[in-house]
Amino acid sequence: MSAGIDKAGIDAMEHDHVFLGTDHARNERRIWLVIALTAVMMVAEIAAGTVYGSMALVADGWHMSTHASALLISALAYLFARRQARNPRFTFGTGKLGDLAGFASAIVLALIALLMAWESLLRLSNPVPIGFAQAIAVAVLGLAVNLVSAWLLAGGGHVAHANHAHHGHGNHGHGSHAHGHHHHGHGDHAHHAMTGDNNIRAAYLHVIADALTSVLAIAALTFGSLYGWLWLDPLMGIVGGLVIANWSWSLMKSSGGVLLDVVPEGETLPAEIRGAIETEDDRITDLHVWQVGPGHHAAIVAVLTSQPRDPAFYKGRLSAVEELSHVTVEVTRAA
Repeated sequence: MSAGIDKAGIDAMEHDHVFLGTDHARNERRIWLVIALTAVMMVAEIAAGTVYGSMALVADGWHMSTHASALLISALAYLFARRQARNPRFTFGTGKLGDLAGFASAIVLALIALLMAWESLLRLSNPVPIGFAQAIAVAVLGLAVNLVSAWLLAGGGHVAHANHAHHGHGNHGHGSHAHGHHHHGHGDHAHHAMTGDNNIRAAYLHVIADALTSVLAIAALTFGSLYGWLWLDPLMGIVGGLVIANWSWSLMKSSGGVLLDVVPEGETLPAEIRGAIETEDDRITDLHVWQVGPGHHAAIVAVLTSQPRDPAFYKGRLSAVEELSHVTVEVTRAA
């Protein structure tokens, strides 16, 4: 008669699936600070423009409101991911929520680029008078705010190491097959490669895109005021739209790839796993690797071997692969 498994043994083998990036809390705080800075400047510009009758200030103020709304996507993604990190309904945690937010932000950036280009084309065909001094002042003010925002967000776009890593718990076998997870902490070792946080990258790109717009506007307005080149302002708008569209496409590819569990070109993790497991007697017949959060990857490894061992043995071989946070191993005896 089986004695069963005692509760202490079950508790020791259970684990959570928190795959948030190391800088999650810091990035969240920084984005909220940038939103606050943008909101204050937005209110100030709209109020000043209304009092002094400056449509340029009012327009830029409302433009900053769309900028703050885009940043809010990133901030809310961090907030939700943190609060729901231990919700069992999220099978592999909420670490990929930042990539979903990054993908949404990429779409917003693409729309901004499209609107910039369209408005600029309209201005090229139908030039309008420009209040150069006032417009330059507004552009310089916007650039200052964006530079401060970029400085606040700088350094948060990459994760040097994961908060923790574990390879699951519990081993069980059936016939010639064995599946299992086993816990292994990696401490604070640095990963062999930098893993991007697409959410903070999206927020940073929003700020940089706005700063680029201000720089191009200042240049165009300055030359326009000196030489009367009214066409230069909309031309710079088209150039800015193309640059932002390129950034949007890059962000869309990286964040979408994570959402679809695509292994990026040049990724060495699958090769490292094969190198750690495969020997003359052991061969990997099926391997799945995917990112579950910034700095965190999961893997399912099927091993065919002439000398079967416990799954924990094979996961011990993977202990040096820093980015692995959750591993499932299946062992099959070779016929």
